[in-house]
Amino acid sequence: MNPICKLFNIKYPIIQAGMVWCSGWRLASAVSNAGGLGIIGAGSMYPEVLRSHIQKCKSATHQPFGVNIPLLYPNIQEIIDVVIEEKVKIVFSSAGNPATWTSFLKEKGITVVHVIANTKFAIKAQEAGVDAIVAEGFEAGGHNGREETTTMCLIPVIKERVNIPVIAAGGIGSGKAMLASFALGADAVQIGSAFAVAEESSAHQAFKRKVIAAAEGDTKLAMKKLVPVRLLKNEFADAIIKAEADGASRNELAELLGRARAKLGMFEGDIENGELEIGQVSAMLKEIKPARDILEEIWQEFKIEIAHLVHLQNELDH
Repeated sequence: MNPICKLFNIKYPIIQAGMVWCSGWRLASAVSNAGGLGIIGAGSMYPEVLRSHIQKCKSATHQPFGVNIPLLYPNIQEIIDVVIEEKVKIVFSSAGNPATWTSFLKEKGITVVHVIANTKFAIKAQEAGVDAIVAEGFEAGGHNGREETTTMCLIPVIKERVNIPVIAAGGIGSGKAMLASFALGADAVQIGSAFAVAEESSAHQAFKRKVIAAAEGDTKLAMKKLVPVRLLKNEFADAIIKAEADGASRNELAELLGRARAKLGMFEGDIENGELEIGQVSAMLKEIKPARDILEEIWQEFKIEIAHLVHLQNELDH
C-alpha cells in the first residue's frame, strides 16, 4: 500500500495544501470526501475561527482531514490548543522549527508532517520526529524557499537523505506532473494552486478569475528580504518588484507590504492592490470547477500516463 495513503488512511496520495484565505472547511471536506486529504489552513484564522472551521469540517466529512499550522503564527499556543481540544488527528506544520512542537503533538496522538524547501531542513524535520515531509519546490505559490530549488531537483535529493515518506509540492496540477513527481521518488503530491481556484475554495471569485486568466510568466518570486513569496503580477507586485530593484531595505518592504495585504487580494478581491499568492502552474489552470472533479481528473490522467509509459516500455523492449 502507498505509504502516504496508509499513514493518513486515504484513498489517493493527493493532498490539498493548507493555503491562507483559500483553505476553509468547505474545500478541505470536499477534497477529503473525494478520497484525498483535505487541509484547513490555519494561517489566516484566529483561534476561534479555526475551531469553527474544524467543527464544520467534521460535520461535512467522515474522512480524515488535517490542519496546516505556520509555526511562526503569533498565537501559536492558542492554535495548538484548539487543534488538541478538537481532536484533530493530522497536522501539517510550516514556516518554523519543527523541533518546537512535533514531540508535543505526537504525544497527543497527532500525525505530524512538516513543509521544507531544502535538504538541511528535511534532515532537521526527520530528526524532530515528523511522520513525513512536504518537499516544496520553487514553482510553488505563496511562501517559498530562498534557495529557489525546483521540484524536479529537490525531490530526488531529499529522497536520498531521508527515510520517511516524501510528499512533492510545487508546480503540480495535473496527472502528468504527479507521475513525474513519483518518478523522482515522491510518495504523494501536495497540490495548492489547482485547489485554490476550486468552487469550494474560500478565495474571492475575482482572485480565482485572475488566476484562470494568468499566462506563462505572470508570477514572480518577490520579497526575499522578508519571506520569499510567489506573487501573481498586479500593481502591488509591480511596486514590490520596483522597490527591490531600487534597493529597498527590509523595513521599507515591510512598510510597503503593510497589514492584511493577502486578505485584501485573495479574500476580499482587490486584484490590483492586494497580494495575490499563486504558483507557476496557474498558467495551466483554465476553469473554476468542483474540488472532486479536480482530484478525479488528476488521478485519471495519472493512471492513463502510467499506461502510456508501460506501452512505451513494451515498444522499446521490442
